[in-house]
Amino acid sequence: MKLPPVRAAAIVLALMLPTLSAASFAQEEPAPPADVTQGADAAEKAQARDPSEVYSDLNLFGEVFDRIRAEYVDVPDEKELIRAAIQGMLTSLDPHSGYLAPKDYADTQEDVSGKFGGLGIEVTMENDVLKVVSPIDDTPAAKAGILPNDFIVQIDGTDVQGLSLDDAVAKMRGTVGSKVKITVVREGQDKPIDFELTRDIIAMRAARLTMEGDIAVLRLSRFSEQAFVGIKKGIDDAFAQRNGVAPKGIILDLRNNPGGLVDQAVFVADAFLKQGSVVLTRGRSEQESARYDAKPDALDAKIADVPLIVLVNGGSASAAEIVAGALQDHKRATVIGTRSFGKGSVQSIISLGENGAMRLTTARYYTPNNRSIQAAGIQPDIVITENVPDEFKGRDEIIGEAALPGQIGGGTEEKATTGSSVYVPADKAEDTQLQYALKLINGEEHNDAYPPKSDQQTIAKVN
Repeated sequence: MKLPPVRAAAIVLALMLPTLSAASFAQEEPAPPADVTQGADAAEKAQARDPSEVYSDLNLFGEVFDRIRAEYVDVPDEKELIRAAIQGMLTSLDPHSGYLAPKDYADTQEDVSGKFGGLGIEVTMENDVLKVVSPIDDTPAAKAGILPNDFIVQIDGTDVQGLSLDDAVAKMRGTVGSKVKITVVREGQDKPIDFELTRDIIAMRAARLTMEGDIAVLRLSRFSEQAFVGIKKGIDDAFAQRNGVAPKGIILDLRNNPGGLVDQAVFVADAFLKQGSVVLTRGRSEQESARYDAKPDALDAKIADVPLIVLVNGGSASAAEIVAGALQDHKRATVIGTRSFGKGSVQSIISLGENGAMRLTTARYYTPNNRSIQAAGIQPDIVITENVPDEFKGRDEIIGEAALPGQIGGGTEEKATTGSSVYVPADKAEDTQLQYALKLINGEEHNDAYPPKSDQQTIAKVN
């Protein structure tokens, strides 16, 4: 796979939502949509302003700043005033541009890398006590003997009861090499057990494999730097569990995946493609415009004949939409679920040194068939809805990008006007989207959209 160089001090992202040769699709460069052209004209007019006008506006800012410093009722924090002004300037552009203070920038880097200093324990909160779901292999927790279903009652002598899950997790994270003492209660043990652990670099698992009979279900939760590694490991593990025999099918679950790194989206799509474009990005500068291609390799050859289904819903955004769009356009996968979020832009995280970073929208992206899904989303080949419990009905749907004030427009598809559900049942047996995908692969259900056909563009709907 060929990836163009990314500009220094910038991380190119198909930004995650709040808490990217020889082609099989040869096409001409599309004419820019009307509002893109208008935006370019507006930009040219802005650039044509006389420099004295620009400096006059900056003088106005300085005057307001000085008045605040001198006359505000309390002495203001001047650094925070400047940061607030920068934030206002960036957020006025679109919903995804913004300023990252140093701590926020550090958190973003951790989120993007998928690594942090910690113990390696997957936990949940149960009856106000931290319960261990599973220790991660080869981490301090696993090596020390922490077991699933252990209850963590104290962290460094502080009772866990009364803490939120986020606060408890934060207390276990810290500088690599530092020590932390945790106290656990274990079923069958009369007394609590104390462990003193040394924090190490922990890689957050982005992908998880479960086998549903002979079918591999790969759940990808985010596109951090661990995404492709996790998908490859999941595929290899699926073969290993079947003694080297290919699974009957693969279901790639991208539901409620908020996105992440563009290059990881390319790597994941390339795992299932042997050639052709994966995504095209187009910005104002040549540096922000690129084409990312898939290349033949051992992994895609290994699963070339394995049927593939991709699950999406209203929470599938950005990098998740890049993957779903590429596999749909290449007719490699059947996309099932409900319309995706519709975020068709790319952000660059540009370091500002010790002052944090700026997150700036620098390009729109297009699927291999030159579709911009901005404010429209990926339409599934087969629409399947979940049976939403009464208590969640009316609250499970979001319109997505189309409903965000200031979204940049420029999409080539019809703008979304109705909601798309983000509900996914915890019980797999009640997950109608997953169960329908399993039945399709097993031959218990039939639909003209599965397997995908190269000459088929229709969208089927199941009631």
